[in-house]
Amino acid sequence: MEGAILISYIQIATFFVTGFICAAISVWAFVDCMVRKGPAFEANSKRTKGFWLGLTGGASLVTLLGLLVPGSGLLLSFGGYGLFNIAAVTAAGVYLADVRPAVASR
Repeated sequence: MEGAILISYIQIATFFVTGFICAAISVWAFVDCMVRKGPAFEANSKRTKGFWLGLTGGASLVTLLGLLVPGSGLLLSFGGYGLFNIAAVTAAGVYLADVRPAVASR
């Protein structure tokens, strides 16, 4: 019985750490998007700054809610493993991997 409790604590800690990493990535993408100049987005054919601010801001909100409200349901709970959290981190990852290098070069 004690082994099951230990595994449960390890699982909860893993979910929290993963959720924290997802939230950090999303907030990093949002803050980075805020400091970039708007015309650089359109000059590199990467949509508009407002689009990416909305996308990364929404991603930050979803991942932070996943951390702060762990019992809010299957889609927002379990740290970084909820359906919306995975979609949010994917959107932030697209910004960081594709848009940020193109916009930073200008």
